[in-house]
Amino acid sequence: MMRTFDFQKTPIVDIVNEILVDATKKGASDIHFDPYVDHLLIRVRIDGILHDYAKVPQEMRDYLITRVKTVARMNITESRLPQDGAIKASLQGVELDLRVSSLPVSLGEKIVIRILDYSMSLAGLGELDFSEENYKKVLEMISVPNGIILVTGATGSGKSTTVYSILQHLNTSSTNIITVEDPIEMDIAGINQVQANSKIGLDFATALRSILRQDPNIIMIGEIRDTETARIAVRASITGHLVLSTLHTNTSLNTIERLIDMDVQKYLLSSALEGVISQKLARRLCEHCKEKRKATSYEKKIFKTVLGKDIDEIWDAEGCEHCHDGYKGRIPIHEVLKITQEIRDALGEDAEKEKFRDLVYGGSDVITLLQDGLQKVVDGKTSFEEILKLIELEDEDQISHDTSLKEAILETKAALSYQNKSRNEFTKDENIGINNNTDLIDYANIVNSDTQTSGLGNNESFTNNSTIQNIDSNNNIPISTDSIVQNVTSENVTNDAVIQNTQDNIEVLSDIN
Repeated sequence: MMRTFDFQKTPIVDIVNEILVDATKKGASDIHFDPYVDHLLIRVRIDGILHDYAKVPQEMRDYLITRVKTVARMNITESRLPQDGAIKASLQGVELDLRVSSLPVSLGEKIVIRILDYSMSLAGLGELDFSEENYKKVLEMISVPNGIILVTGATGSGKSTTVYSILQHLNTSSTNIITVEDPIEMDIAGINQVQANSKIGLDFATALRSILRQDPNIIMIGEIRDTETARIAVRASITGHLVLSTLHTNTSLNTIERLIDMDVQKYLLSSALEGVISQKLARRLCEHCKEKRKATSYEKKIFKTVLGKDIDEIWDAEGCEHCHDGYKGRIPIHEVLKITQEIRDALGEDAEKEKFRDLVYGGSDVITLLQDGLQKVVDGKTSFEEILKLIELEDEDQISHDTSLKEAILETKAALSYQNKSRNEFTKDENIGINNNTDLIDYANIVNSDTQTSGLGNNESFTNNSTIQNIDSNNNIPISTDSIVQNVTSENVTNDAVIQNTQDNIEVLSDIN
C-alpha cells in the first residue's frame, strides 16, 4: 500500500494530482494528511479501514498542504482556524468530487479529503442489498401518499445513499420533490434542492416552513437535528406530504425513543411515522478469494439460535491481489420496520419501553440487524467476524443490562418468536445467553473450554466460564484555473472526527453535515 514519491524531481502539483486520482481508483472514501514532528503521513480509508499510504518529508510538508488548500479555494495564509472547501475537477479521465477540511493541531494542520461516490445512489434502490422481505417493505412504505420515513444509522453508515436512491425511485414528472440539505451532496435532475445556510438564517426549520407553501408532494430533510425540525417534519407528514429524513440512531426502537425524547407529541407521531430503515455497513468478502471453512461450535450455536438454521460451513476472508485483506467494498446490514396499527396505538397510550420492544420485534415481521447480518454471512456476502465488529462481543463474565448485544438478542428473540409461533426455539438448552426471564445462563454448554473461536475478530478463546459481552458503542495532470472548483463555506460544511467502534477502529469518519 505504501507509495514513494520523488519530491525532488516531481512537481508538487503532479504529486497531489496523483494522490487524488490513485486514492479514488482504489475506492478510498477519505484521504488523511497527518502532521508528525519530522514528516507528514498520508493515509487512505478503504472499506472503512485506514491504511498508511505515503510519507512526505518535513521540508515538503507545507508545499503539499498549500497546494491542497489552493485547489480547494481555501485561505492559504490562515492556519490557525478550521476551514472547509471543495474540489470538482476531471483528472486522468476520473471525475473528482471532493470535500476538503483543515483543522489546526499541535504539530501543524491536519487535512482530510472526503471522496464523494454517487455510484451506489445512481445504481438504484434495488442495488442496495436489501433482502427480499426488506425490499418489499421499503417499496410499500414509500408508496404511501403521506407519512414520515426515517433512515437511521451512525455517521458513515450509508444513510445518504439510501435516501438518494429512494428519491430517484420517486422522481417522476407527476411529483414535486423539494429537499433541504446541508450540504447538497448530489445534484438530481428534476428535484428542487435547497442549501441550508445558518449564517443568513436559512436553517432547516425556516426552509421547511417555506417549502410547505411550494405545493410539494415529497419533502426530504437532510437530517433531523433538533426538536423544532422534528416537529415541523411530523406535522408536514400528517398534512398530506411524504417526508424523508435521517436520524443518528441504531435501531428501530431507538428511533421511536429518540423522537419522543425530542418532545414530538406522541399522538402526532403515532399518525405520522410510516417506517424506519436502520442500517450499518460491513465489509464485503472478495469474490476472487473468499473460502469456505467449518463453522465452530460457538458459531453454529449463534446461527441456530438467531436464524433457526443448522450451519456447518461459512465463508471467510482470505486475501488476494484484487482486494484488501480478503474484503472489497462494503455491504449494508438492514433492519426495516413498517409501523403497524398496534405500534400506533401503543404510541398514543404512552406505553412502556418493554411493550414497545414486544410490539416492534415481537408483533411485526421485522428482521433485526443481527438476523440480516448473519443471513448475509450464510450467503457469502460478508464474514462472521464483520458481524461481530458491528455487535462487539467480548470474553467477559456477564452482559450488563444496557449493552447493545443483549438488546440485539432480546430483539431477535422477540422477532423469532413471532416468526416461528408453531415451535419453541428458545428453550434453556438452546438459548444463546438469555433464558425466558432474560437472566444470564451458564455458557459452559455453548463453548467448550478447548474450543478456539476462530471466527471472532479478536481471536478470543472462550472457556467454560466464558460469557459474551458487548462494549456499548452508543451512546499527474495539473488543475488549471479553468477547472471547475466549488468553494464550500465553513458555515455549510463542518468536520467532526467521529470514532465509531473504537475497539476494532472500523470507522473514523469525516462527517460533512
